Amino acid sequence: METQSLTSQFRTISAKPILQKIRNTSFASFIKPPKFDHLKIHHHSMHVSQRVRAQNRLVCRYNVRKDVVCLPEEDSLVEVKRKKLAVFVSGGGSNFRSIHDAAVQESLYGDVVVLVTNKHDCGGAEYARKNNIPVILFPKTSNVPDGLSTSDLVTALRGFEVDFILLAGYLKLIPVELIRAYHRSILNIHPSLLPAFGGKGYYGMKVHKAVIASGARYSGPTVHYVDEHFDTGRILAQRVVPVLASDTAEELAARVLREEHQLYVEVTKALCEDRIIWRDDGVPLIQSRENPKEYS
Repeated sequence: METQSLTSQFRTISAKPILQKIRNTSFASFIKPPKFDHLKIHHHSMHVSQRVRAQNRLVCRYNVRKDVVCLPEEDSLVEVKRKKLAVFVSGGGSNFRSIHDAAVQESLYGDVVVLVTNKHDCGGAEYARKNNIPVILFPKTSNVPDGLSTSDLVTALRGFEVDFILLAGYLKLIPVELIRAYHRSILNIHPSLLPAFGGKGYYGMKVHKAVIASGARYSGPTVHYVDEHFDTGRILAQRVVPVLASDTAEELAARVLREEHQLYVEVTKALCEDRIIWRDDGVPLIQSRENPKEYS
């Protein structure tokens, strides 16, 4: 079924055109993590081809314009496809901008190929349009008749060949159909140290006011996988910041946001390089690029 056109302010998006390839695939070689006897690990990668070859210094093809150097002391490499990312926003999208900037500067091996929003005039959507990133309005509601249904959204994302979905201040609950279509491929960033101060109703300044009112001495952002509930998916990464005795909610929010921008980019880098490892107990870990034997 052809997807309905979005608002006139959006680039027109329909199912047939987006099923065409958006851009040529490029590859980069990264170090394959070693095998462990005491820890069975699973790589979350759909587009990896192995190239076995021992080298003391490994030069990786990052793209047609730039090379990067891999770390030595490994007996095999994997070739990793450059990832395509979809970002979901509801507001200004400062985390989206940080991720896009990192992609443009070639510091992460991926590209933001589409933005999804429930507010066509939000700052994130305006930024996307200025940077020639297609914008999709979702979900379809009585107030937003031009929005896509969940099934049409999945079709659209498949058409863009999206590998991962990054929620960056998106305030709507993600439908189960989308979660199943992108199993272990949807991340969110939350402005508190989950599981504290998370769940329905905890977003934006409400989180920071609750943290201060509780007397907590520490806060910080959490990147976690998305499940069918608000803020209950598996935690992938956190960054701790102090809560000062004199803090206002605005001051704490600014301190946490600075860490969000750094943390989300770092996690996205690991995601794009297939460095997310799942333990047998379902806990995701990030493999160090500098030392593949270390995890965080």
